[in-house]
Amino acid sequence: MKTFASMKVFARLGILSALAALTPSLAFAHSGGAHVHGFFAGLEHPLFGMDHLLAMVAVGMIGARAGGRSIVHVPLFFVSAMVAGAFLGMAGIGLSSLETGIALSLVVFGAMVGLARPLPLAAAAALTALFGLFHGNAHGLESPESAGGIAYAAGFMLATSMLHAIGILSAVKLARWPTTVRTAGFVTSLVGMAVAAQAF
Repeated sequence: MKTFASMKVFARLGILSALAALTPSLAFAHSGGAHVHGFFAGLEHPLFGMDHLLAMVAVGMIGARAGGRSIVHVPLFFVSAMVAGAFLGMAGIGLSSLETGIALSLVVFGAMVGLARPLPLAAAAALTALFGLFHGNAHGLESPESAGGIAYAAGFMLATSMLHAIGILSAVKLARWPTTVRTAGFVTSLVGMAVAAQAF
């Protein structure tokens, strides 16, 4: 019975990975242009990019699984690094291998959620901050230096924080079903691998 259940889980993971590989337009939401204007555009943007959605929720889950101060500190480190990366981008400084770094964030964050034992606060905060730089830099590079761009950044930060909260609540509510949480992490990693393959 357990073998059959495991096969079903892996079959679902395979299907999700295949779908991710076949939907490049959903995978990356960094097309630049007019969409980076205004608060509401920033608020909705993370919800329509698979890379952002999965990464932000995963960060919340990582913090919740680590427990204690990590529930607040891990998302806070991510958002702080995201802001720093955005400022770099707005100054015209782009990180190398940007899209690959964002894709790898899904792989790493998914693995962190899927681990049987959560990482200590220092390690979790450092990793989430590192990839927060990449996520922020991508949007800083495409944000105009105007009131519209600042409003967009504010909306994006709020949406990011909301997705972190959803990740925290999900991990807390599913604490009695650790296999479900771990499976969600492995799915995120597989999606990240599929997205990374597109970036090469």
